[in-house]
Formats: sequence, structure tokens, C-alpha cells
Amino acid sequence: MGAARDLLTNYQHVIKDLTLTTGASGVFDVKVDDELVYSKDQTGRHAEDGEVLGIFRNIVGPDVPVFGE
Repeated sequence: MGAARDLLTNYQHVIKDLTLTTGASGVFDVKVDDELVYSKDQTGRHAEDGEVLGIFRNIVGPDVPVFGE
């Protein structure tokens, strides 16, 4: 899963819990620490490469550095 890899590679130091929910009817939700970051059901499409990471970056803000930097 690219979204999980992207999030954990870049923000493992601030993420306590990461949940990817998939379902029979094409459900794909990404929650970080109980906050919905992306929902295919709400957008009507699957996330583009790097899109979930970009949304999460906006949520945590520019003051949170990428892991290892």
C-alpha cells in the first residue's frame, strides 16, 4: 500500500495509529490517529500517488519535519 508506506516513511515519529480500511464495494479510507485523512467514498475516486501524503502534510503543518530531517 503506497499510502501507508508514504505516511510511515515520512511521519512515523508523529503517527501513533494508522488504519487503512478496504471493503467489498471499493471502500478505501485512510485514518491517522482516528482522523480521516482520505476517503474514496467521499471523493468518488482512488487517491493519486502521493496524494494522501500531501493531505497529511497539510494537516500536520510545516512545523512538523519529515522523519530523519
